[in-house]
Amino acid sequence: MEKKSGDAGLCCSKTVTLPRLNRLSPSLESTALKIMEESGELAQAIGKFRGLNGERLRVKETEAMQMVAQELIDVAQTAVTMMFVLEEQYGIDIEKILEEHVCKLKQKGYCD
Repeated sequence: MEKKSGDAGLCCSKTVTLPRLNRLSPSLESTALKIMEESGELAQAIGKFRGLNGERLRVKETEAMQMVAQELIDVAQTAVTMMFVLEEQYGIDIEKILEEHVCKLKQKGYCD
């Protein structure tokens, strides 16, 4: 993961490169369901740390944050897979959508 600071127009950004999974044949629906599954696992990892899972023993902070990071990457990988599906099966220009997204964030004042 690359962290950029001081780039033109950006206060701080992260660049994460994740692979196209070439041993799967994901559909829009299967990928959306997988995002929800991975998001649930992310929530579960956070819940373990916060003691929200109904268990008496909470996980140590370092272990919980490791779990959170791993689940977050799983969510990101699945989102990237969906981007490939949108590009390859539906002809969506993800780069254009990303540019529009950044413009929207700037207009809302969330970043410079």
